[in-house]
Amino acid sequence: MTAPIQKSDAPEPDAQTSDAQKPDAQTSDAATAGGAAVPRQRAARKGSAPASGPAREGVVLNVFSHGFLAVWALLIVLPLLWLVLSSFKTDAQIAGSAFGWPENWSFDVFGRAWNKGIGDYFLNTVIVLVFSVPLTMLFGSMAAYVLARYEFWGNRLIYYFFVAGAMFPVFLALVPLFFMVKMLGMLNTYQGLVLVYVAYSMPFTVFFMHSFFRTLPTAVFEAAILDGASHTRAFFQVMLPMAKPGLLSVGIFNTLGQWNQFILPTVLMQPQSGDDPERYVLTQGLIQLEQQQGYATDLPVLFAGVTIAMIPMLVVYLSFQRQVQAGLTSATLK
Repeated sequence: MTAPIQKSDAPEPDAQTSDAQKPDAQTSDAATAGGAAVPRQRAARKGSAPASGPAREGVVLNVFSHGFLAVWALLIVLPLLWLVLSSFKTDAQIAGSAFGWPENWSFDVFGRAWNKGIGDYFLNTVIVLVFSVPLTMLFGSMAAYVLARYEFWGNRLIYYFFVAGAMFPVFLALVPLFFMVKMLGMLNTYQGLVLVYVAYSMPFTVFFMHSFFRTLPTAVFEAAILDGASHTRAFFQVMLPMAKPGLLSVGIFNTLGQWNQFILPTVLMQPQSGDDPERYVLTQGLIQLEQQQGYATDLPVLFAGVTIAMIPMLVVYLSFQRQVQAGLTSATLK
């Protein structure tokens, strides 16, 4: 007897399935005949793809921002260049061609401007700033440090009081300020103008240094206290050196602001009697120099005086621009 033939339960392979599972002839030929064909096609498709929306917007924004900065730089540099070039011209050359080049590059005009009073005005300004800027930095840093690192009742009230002082227009305080300085007997004195400059610059200094001191690490201060340092010593020897970038930045801003200040010295630095000497600063002196000329105009001397007043601040800012940028950005990056 022969055993019955058992049918297998496995389904027979479908013809369509087997055909679909077979590799495509053209695909296999392209892959085997030229191995670099597929990467080349992908590279071609990638290169021909249009730029994405965000990338295109970034390029447009970059071009716009650089163009705006270039126009802004021209608006600043061209007037300064015109001012310096006009110092080497004569009155006839300025009247004939205000934008032409000087015919004679002579520095005698700067000597005339210096002898006509710019030298005295320059010295008075330097005397005032030598005391006002360091005192502003010292008192402003001490107040900002206490408000930023110590918690006590009325802390935020005092801080907002300083912030409000930065938003208060100085013109509204001229009359009471004048009578207050007069009562102290400090009109037309260096010490009177120094104290007013310190009070005028304190709000911005406290506001700037307050946010900077809050970013400094607390562990360094605690280590100094554990080593036996007092709070005063920890501030001057530990925390204040760590805040050097911020001190440089706010110091440059205070120097620029006090150097270019006009309304405060105009009110407070006027001779009070015939025997009282003139202690004009540079901003007052330039106006005085223009008024002294009368009808006999000497524009090159006036341009030379403005150039002398401008050069020190340009040198200071260009010398410390990296420190200024580091101080402005370090508080936000930490």
